[in-house]
Amino acid sequence: MPISQKTVMIIEDEPDAAELFAEMMRINGFRVVKMFSSVPAIPMLSQEKPDVVILDVMMPDISGLEVLRYMRRESELASIPVIIVSAKSLPSDIKIGMDAGASAYLTKPVGFLELKQAVEKALQKA
Repeated sequence: MPISQKTVMIIEDEPDAAELFAEMMRINGFRVVKMFSSVPAIPMLSQEKPDVVILDVMMPDISGLEVLRYMRRESELASIPVIIVSAKSLPSDIKIGMDAGASAYLTKPVGFLELKQAVEKALQKA
């Protein structure tokens, strides 16, 4: 499957950040689905079955970590790579995210190259 056919779902409550990540992914030929809160994102994950998810931790409704844990429990979503992008940058935060099943944990602000490489690496492993 060519990379242009791959879908990335961005779950990020900050519209500017979501659009920035979306633009970074569109430049790389991805189809982008943006969700601005966790609750509607959960059924959308099953509907879209994205190839990769970019996920914020601090969300207004359910923590991104809960979304990630939910995905890891659901057989149809369990193997989808998840890249956490968060302002929470303490080693303990990163450990919690990785332990929950993240493929990568990036701290904000995230550079274009850093995000692109994390997504490519996660897709290679998937």
